[in-house]
Amino acid sequence: MPDSPVPPVDLELRLVRYFTVVAEELHFGRAAEALHLAQPSLSRQIRRLERELDVRLLDRTPRGTRLTEAGETFLPQARELLRTAARAAASARSAAAHGPFTVGYTTHQIVTPAVRELRHRHPRADIRTQHVDWNEPRDALLDHRVDVVVSRFLFRADDLDVRVLYDEPRVLLVPVGHRLAGKESITLADFADEPLPRFAGADRIGANPAGHTNLGPLVETLEDKLELVASGEVVSLAPAGFRGSLRPDIAVIPVEDAEPVQVVLAARAGDRHALLPAFRHAAETHLVPADAAR
Repeated sequence: MPDSPVPPVDLELRLVRYFTVVAEELHFGRAAEALHLAQPSLSRQIRRLERELDVRLLDRTPRGTRLTEAGETFLPQARELLRTAARAAASARSAAAHGPFTVGYTTHQIVTPAVRELRHRHPRADIRTQHVDWNEPRDALLDHRVDVVVSRFLFRADDLDVRVLYDEPRVLLVPVGHRLAGKESITLADFADEPLPRFAGADRIGANPAGHTNLGPLVETLEDKLELVASGEVVSLAPAGFRGSLRPDIAVIPVEDAEPVQVVLAARAGDRHALLPAFRHAAETHLVPADAAR
């Protein structure tokens, strides 16, 4: 026999959001405060959700609130449901050219000239800017936190439209007093045996030279990387744009044969926001390497 169709479930996203906040706080009082609700009202809304699902999601005990087994199972899917709904709403607004157009940028990327041009040509548009962490360009786009992002291209490109703006040379960061500090330039072979930072997951694709196997501690933030370099635990490749904003206990040396980093403009594949072509044109016109801008 063919599988029976799954009966439809009419879930209110508002109730799902209330549940995720309670699940994160594990305390009805704190969750109610975060949601700006009265605690008895929040309790009633959670019971309503449990009736709709016909399962108990949360238990109150003398030690506080805890998730039931059903609640533990439902929580990650509830979060994904809320994310999917937010993406769907953002996609619809984008296709209709309604709502804000948000330009993301990572550390040391200056988008001001292109944003200024876009605002000049579209004075009535709601154009915003938002800094994006060094390892979040892809997630920021796919989660619809930004509509475009200007970043160094060290992330996966599937589901994205990525266009190269320019190439940026690389330098090596070493602690002051390192054997290579003070040299005019070096090659990859000069630090082939030195430990480099280790990066998690798919983040920072191409951050280290291909084949370099001597990897040091895992780093998740720029500040952590600079601390490890300054303390002598690792040396690290970096884009040349980092040169002017480093700690005084770190030296910078150009690397002659390192592959350059591409600075790119990335957007969601297939995005039809009316301002996207105009911003691409402005970025290609105005966003150039620092040396070329002088």
